[in-house]
Amino acid sequence: MADGASTKFPGYTRDRVDDAIVNPDVCAEPAEIHALFAKLRREEPLRLMQPTGFRPFWSVTKHTDILEIEKRSDIFVNRLRTYLSPIEGEEWVKSVTGDTHLFRTLVDLDDPMHMKLRQLTQSWFMPPNLKKLEPRIADIAKAHVDRMAELGPECDFVKEVAVWYPLRVIMEILGVPSEDEPFMLKLTQEIFGPGDPDVIAETDRTAQAESYTGDRGVDLFQTAQVLFKYFGDLTAARRANPQDDVASIIANGMIDGAPIGDREAMSYYVIVATAGHDTTSSVAAAGMLELIKAPDQMAKLKADMSLMPNAVEEMIRWATPVMHFMRTATEDFEIRGQTIRAGEAVCLHYPSGNRDEEVFEAPFEFRVDRDVKKQVAFGYGVHVCLGMHLARMEMRALFNELLPRLEEISLAGTPRNSRSNFVSGLKTLPVRYTMK
Repeated sequence: MADGASTKFPGYTRDRVDDAIVNPDVCAEPAEIHALFAKLRREEPLRLMQPTGFRPFWSVTKHTDILEIEKRSDIFVNRLRTYLSPIEGEEWVKSVTGDTHLFRTLVDLDDPMHMKLRQLTQSWFMPPNLKKLEPRIADIAKAHVDRMAELGPECDFVKEVAVWYPLRVIMEILGVPSEDEPFMLKLTQEIFGPGDPDVIAETDRTAQAESYTGDRGVDLFQTAQVLFKYFGDLTAARRANPQDDVASIIANGMIDGAPIGDREAMSYYVIVATAGHDTTSSVAAAGMLELIKAPDQMAKLKADMSLMPNAVEEMIRWATPVMHFMRTATEDFEIRGQTIRAGEAVCLHYPSGNRDEEVFEAPFEFRVDRDVKKQVAFGYGVHVCLGMHLARMEMRALFNELLPRLEEISLAGTPRNSRSNFVSGLKTLPVRYTMK
């Protein structure tokens, strides 16, 4: 696409990326948002953005710069500004919580508290412990592929497979019963896509409020209250009767010799329950779509399943569901010949880093045999994704089960992405298929 006016969004020009790059509608169109990122990488890899209704921030679109800022957690902090949110949204959050965050999750906090909380559950999500879970994850993958076979010859891969499979895995690890999964899925969708029309239409609550995206959408404060009530009850149950699950670790966690705070505990459950499945779901759906669109890559992978680790890493690079995280400089910092002043914010655009032409050969080609060693979808440094090893294991289990049974598959409709500038991914993927 040539630089100039967007074909789908005529109000945005390539010279006015400030508004486009924060717009959920633009972010829901991969071709559009990647064209903007490519322009920035080429012309202004570090640019001071001043979108309408937002506080200014520096956009960071080059892979090496993202890594450099992620490494400097001593200078760039999370606690002051974690997400791209308009001024109205920031004021709304402050009015309901008294600070800059709706939750106090691992991604909202800095060390030393961040690391103290992270260490409570870190061993659960490391490969030695996950190895013990591998047979159970394989069983869950098989159950969902069996379900897909029963639904054939057509289904929506997102709604029938991709969202439910990682949700069951993380709910078992957390300790949430299977009958509560629809409830948890609904609340997750409200958190990550509060302005998405389909999410709004499906909510059974009539009250709407200003969300952190600035949209009139789901009342996120009400969603948070529902989640806090649910996990408050779970905490009481696990303190009275601990189980072998992550909920018991959180409920009985100790920080500096004292029980974990209620808000920190509730936020911990929320980040595990939501981020633990939504991003993996997005990668699974994106991977399936690209295999359909590139039958040569599908054939190559099916012919050599030893390529699965490479293919999974390529799916993760390709999807990069977390569009950004933000940091705030606590002192002046020189980078790429410019000075980010103390108090100024930066926005790390991970999908852009994962399409950086200086790091990835032919970055807009999906290759199942690509040796992806440097993708930044999981972040980097002290805030690297806690669940990255679990996500990889889940993806390998799903496609190891699915591909040998899949005889043919094609699109049965138009895929659509969720409307969000934070966590984005496919929300529909209609497919037609035959299976063994």
